[in-house]
Amino acid sequence: MNPSFENRAVLILESRRSKEMAALVTNYGGRPVSAPALKEVPLDSNPEALAFAERLLRDEFDLVVLLTGVGTRALLEVVERVHPRERFVAALARTKVAVRGPKPLAVMRELQVPVAVVAPEPNTWRELLAALDAFFVVGAGFSRLNIAVQEYGVPNPDLIEGLEERGAQVTRVPVYRWALPDDLAPLEAGVSAAARGEIDVALFTTGMQVVHLFQVATSMGQEAALRRGLSRAVVASIGPTTSEQLREHDVHIDLEASHPKMGFLVREAAERPRK
Repeated sequence: MNPSFENRAVLILESRRSKEMAALVTNYGGRPVSAPALKEVPLDSNPEALAFAERLLRDEFDLVVLLTGVGTRALLEVVERVHPRERFVAALARTKVAVRGPKPLAVMRELQVPVAVVAPEPNTWRELLAALDAFFVVGAGFSRLNIAVQEYGVPNPDLIEGLEERGAQVTRVPVYRWALPDDLAPLEAGVSAAARGEIDVALFTTGMQVVHLFQVATSMGQEAALRRGLSRAVVASIGPTTSEQLREHDVHIDLEASHPKMGFLVREAAERPRK
């Protein structure tokens, strides 16, 4: 039997790939309700990133941790406004590099920068710390290491705390952040539809979608109603980090994608029986 949403209403909070995700939902027989929850805001004036670049060029870091492909590319764009890209990439290649998953790894391969540590799936901060533990040996290799962490929209205090507990000196490098969309009408409509019980399936691809969904619901006085509406829907998460944010907002998760990819998420949600 082929997976099918059976004409159910499917809430989509994706922004950058909203059309692609809506097409997937439609292909599986669903009715997409698009409510983009994020706007990516580059930090054009980014003193932290430029200060990081200066220190990297002086070979002051023992390890650079790259958490996302988009963030890594944004970092390059910020730095090359001040420093030649070749110098920055050469300095990065002289430094040990760790990546959280396949997207920043792909950027490093494009730049021909060696990568010392790659976190395995599901590519959360936990897998990254475990991979670093195996590489450096806890208690010895971490002591007094200077580590730079490229942040991906929101700070990751658990990762920073884990590195510092191991004795590292950590420099945060925020490169971009997430804001609410300029046009809140679709997101407000999505909140209202869920609060009325009109959403059958809700697809979450990042934790910030959860944060912004409830932020808008609170401003509308609909937080409790939204939570009730989601309890009646099939709630699908793309991976553990997103699931953590859902649990923090007391939202029950019906499924977590077997691989943290959009196609797996949509297909497996379509396979899920109706509540």
